Amino acid sequence: MPTEVSEMDVYDSRILAELQRDARISMAELGRRVHLSQPAVTERVRKLELNGVIKGYRAVVDFQQLGYGIRAIVRVGRAEYARVVKLVEQTPEVINAWNVTGEDSWVLEIAVIDVGHLDAVVTKFCILTETSTCIVLNAARENATVLPARRENIKPTIRKVTGR
Repeated sequence: MPTEVSEMDVYDSRILAELQRDARISMAELGRRVHLSQPAVTERVRKLELNGVIKGYRAVVDFQQLGYGIRAIVRVGRAEYARVVKLVEQTPEVINAWNVTGEDSWVLEIAVIDVGHLDAVVTKFCILTETSTCIVLNAARENATVLPARRENIKPTIRKVTGR
């Protein structure tokens, strides 16, 4: 059963922030950074893992360094769910695939070598339904740190006009 956000305290939030910055950090160093003992921080991390808050650890790679010159977002129109899922699973160039609401049914993030490779991958999905493709020029933000949601942290950007 997932941990309730209300059960997470400031230490859990600090631990999550540090692990998202560097998942290879030692428990001793993590403890120093969040001002807890190594055994206490180790126990908290274990609980966050058991409760499914921390789903895993992974390396973030540079696509350019791996030979992928183009990253793109492909919007896929309405198509049979199972067919899209099967094609996504058979297409290693798909980095992320989200089933979404709105005009499109799917949004895919792909990494390809060049324009010819992009055409080959997009064509697979065009056979199913209409698509729209955008090439990613640069990223203003990627892999941002995510902390527990708190309603009290939401500040309205527009004040309501009351007519007074």
